[in-house]
Amino acid sequence: MKIALIPGDGIGPEITQQAVKVLKAVSNKYITEFSFEEVLMGGAAIDKTGLPLPDKTIKVCQESDAVFLGAVGGEKWDNLPGHLRPEAGLLGLRKALGVFANLRPAILFPQLKAASTLKGEVLGDGLDIMVVRELTGGIYFGKRGRAGEGESARAWDTMEYSVAEIKRIARIAFDLAMGRGKKLTSVDKANVLENSRLWRETIIQLAGEYPEVTLEHMYVDNAAMQLVRNPRQFDVIVTGNMFGDILSDEASMLTGSLGMLPSASLGEGNLGLYEPIHGSAPDIAGKDEANPIAAIMSAAMMLRYSGGMEDAAQDIENAVSAVLDKGYRTGDIMEPNMKRIGTGEMGDLISGEIK
Repeated sequence: MKIALIPGDGIGPEITQQAVKVLKAVSNKYITEFSFEEVLMGGAAIDKTGLPLPDKTIKVCQESDAVFLGAVGGEKWDNLPGHLRPEAGLLGLRKALGVFANLRPAILFPQLKAASTLKGEVLGDGLDIMVVRELTGGIYFGKRGRAGEGESARAWDTMEYSVAEIKRIARIAFDLAMGRGKKLTSVDKANVLENSRLWRETIIQLAGEYPEVTLEHMYVDNAAMQLVRNPRQFDVIVTGNMFGDILSDEASMLTGSLGMLPSASLGEGNLGLYEPIHGSAPDIAGKDEANPIAAIMSAAMMLRYSGGMEDAAQDIENAVSAVLDKGYRTGDIMEPNMKRIGTGEMGDLISGEIK
């Protein structure tokens, strides 16, 4: 399995190193080979090439079986023009790989229930939500511009979806729901936005092909409230690019920390882009403080969706749970009477459980 590695910026290289450490443990256990090729993207690419997404990176990624990304961005590059900022590299890579479906599971490990900001009775037991976010359309890829100067200056970004774009993301969500609790919540703003009305109409039409799935619709503002009011009502959530970006970050706090949430970005084939959903956290970069679990869990998703290695993916997830059972915590999920450890030691312990 050929894996393109993009360590990126901030804590990206540190957490990527731990994910690779765990993958090497899997390789030894299953007597299978992973080859890694490191390439540049984001701020690191800007510093060396002047571009957030060099052509070489695109080529290597397209020729790989999977792409693993640490994190990109940071204040250092915030004043660059939009098309030269690190985030432009990420958007460009998603487009180049044709990955349109972003899967973001929000799973609450029972060991971390007290680390969540919500009360235990609200969280309940076995919280497991899958947010399916459309990734290559909507407002992030719509027409944009600026005009005028001074007080008359204005700017615009357009939010647009086609029926084909809606159908392909909805099919993935329906299929996931079929393998889970057979409940799908579609989130939109159909009371205000015309493209949301098309979104809702299209999903209702497609629902006829999935009679076993219970479909409900929810406005995005209500969905944001319900996630913190009664998260257990959700199983699979499907929504557009911007709404999914916001709601999946909100869902992450149900689990106790952004450092716990992985993601997979998938297209039509097996090639996927895998990354933790947290940012580059430059304030703690190089301090051995970052939580690598989201990156390690992203590696598990990579084995599941691009490698077809379900047993190995479960091994990684079980290893994470075993280390948490033993009371080990990074700073972001630290609780009284637990053992605080750093990024590297967390990676060592998880890989040790796999061995």
